[in-house]
Amino acid sequence: MNLTALAFAILLLASLSGYMLNRRAALSLQRGGARLHSLPWFHGLYSGLTILVPVLVLLLVWQVAQAPIADRLVVSGLPAEEMADLSLGERQLVLAEIKSIASGRVFGTPADWKIAAADRLTGVERGASMALVFFTLMTTSVLLILARRRVVPEFRARQGAEGVVHSLMIFCSTVAIFTTVGIVAALLFETIKFFRMVPLTEFLFGLNWEPQIPIRSDQIAAAGAFGWVPVILGTIVITVVALVVAVPVGLISSVYLNEFAPRRVRNSVKPILELLAGVPTVVYGFFAILVVAPAIRSAGQAIGLDVAPNTALAAGSVMGIMLIPFISSFADDAMSAVPHSLRDGALALGATRAEMMMNVVFPAALPGIVGGVLLAVSRAIGETMIVVMAAGLIASLTVNPLESVTTVTVQIVTLLIGDTAFDNPKTLAAFALGMMLFLVTLAINVLALRVVRKYREAYD
Repeated sequence: MNLTALAFAILLLASLSGYMLNRRAALSLQRGGARLHSLPWFHGLYSGLTILVPVLVLLLVWQVAQAPIADRLVVSGLPAEEMADLSLGERQLVLAEIKSIASGRVFGTPADWKIAAADRLTGVERGASMALVFFTLMTTSVLLILARRRVVPEFRARQGAEGVVHSLMIFCSTVAIFTTVGIVAALLFETIKFFRMVPLTEFLFGLNWEPQIPIRSDQIAAAGAFGWVPVILGTIVITVVALVVAVPVGLISSVYLNEFAPRRVRNSVKPILELLAGVPTVVYGFFAILVVAPAIRSAGQAIGLDVAPNTALAAGSVMGIMLIPFISSFADDAMSAVPHSLRDGALALGATRAEMMMNVVFPAALPGIVGGVLLAVSRAIGETMIVVMAAGLIASLTVNPLESVTTVTVQIVTLLIGDTAFDNPKTLAAFALGMMLFLVTLAINVLALRVVRKYREAYD
């Protein structure tokens, strides 16, 4: 059995044992005539949470810290003469080869010092895993004993359990905040390194995107151009096409299903519509490249238009089909949340159902509808697979949906495939694109929040 899995199994068993022991002890006190402050199951819950929560957090921290510490120990023991002239990327490749040898995947005949380093890495990881099991066993035993001693009639077990849950919530919120800060900091750090190599003005206002520069002396590539305008323009074109398809269809379908459709039709159509949200994006990509793109080419040829094999129209229209459930579901939920008193009042004043829907319900539900559209925009901006398969990889400075374009996310994936040593403009450009995409998405969110706030004040 894997030692890490054994540690988690010990933790789970100790938590369940603590719950059962404390609950049984509290029941014994209750049967003996003692008047407990809290119910017996609260005593068991307090014991289980007291063991589970802190040890689980420490185990997760251990798992996160174990790999980099083991790597550092192994790298520090490598021969200095072998590592002296290696760059950061080459050092990372050596470490990756050592890890591969340690896991049993050996290619060719590795050097003796690499085999020794792999053995040392295996020993360090096994020692850390054994220490983790011992630490888990000792810590859970101590916490089990301490929690068992708290079973007395006057102990406020309910408040204790609630305090543990409250602390867990604060911890999770703090982790979420620091994770967000860490993501932004990582993007910002690498973006600053990119702008030290490529001028900011060239990136923001350049009209050519050709990041394929040589990253090794034996490679032949272009000089490189890092103007992001064609990339963001392609993203905007595909997003607009997707929204043109998704927003009208999604809103009209939600209005019909919410107000006009018979109950039998709604109960059958709504689940089918929401099934579109569960279809993998690669399936949408196949549909775009095998069905939609050939149909667009055939239609274009029939009327004399020159249509590229991969087009923004094919990718955007299929992406719009994918986004219909998001907009429809959010809009339907928002309209269902509108108080019936508003509907009844409009109908009592003589409005038709259509007038009531368009002049009362729809405006009142606009904050939720804007939230659904915002989610669709974020999903469209972040989509990769459909664009790769149906729109292409070439960055073109065009707004013509019948031509091949690319998006920010596709370029990020393309730049980080293969050699990914973060010491050249080619790979660092991915972080610059990620930072700009983050800023664009943030601006969209701020704008949407202002719109929601404005209409929410009008209809509260």
